[in-house]
Amino acid sequence: QVRLVESGGDSVQAGGSLRLSCAASAYTSSSVCMGWFRQAPGNEREGVASFYRPGGSTAYAESVNGRFTISLDNVKNIMYLQMNSLRPEDTATYYCAAGPPGACASDSWGRGDRYSSWGQGTQVTVSS
Repeated sequence: QVRLVESGGDSVQAGGSLRLSCAASAYTSSSVCMGWFRQAPGNEREGVASFYRPGGSTAYAESVNGRFTISLDNVKNIMYLQMNSLRPEDTATYYCAAGPPGACASDSWGRGDRYSSWGQGTQVTVSS
């Protein structure tokens, strides 16, 4: 399993931006599905975005499409989530995850059980 460590969470006002980072230890495979998830208190975990390495294909939840951008620095082994136009409903603990290539399938990328490695989470709070 790959070790993942998130950072970048903070408290911001609505309309602001944040960039989350997920540093990964060495991958055990050249092909991997990387994902961002979030969970707010009382809510189920939600898939936010996914990135298929090495192909670079991405997927986004409808609620963040057009506002968030997922990217991967293959040299540094760091995955990013650029979050713009933040809303109070984006408030949650954000987690990064890694899984086998099949986790990035269009009908399953948002399912947490498809991923085998998880970070500890970073808190994002958006105030109105």
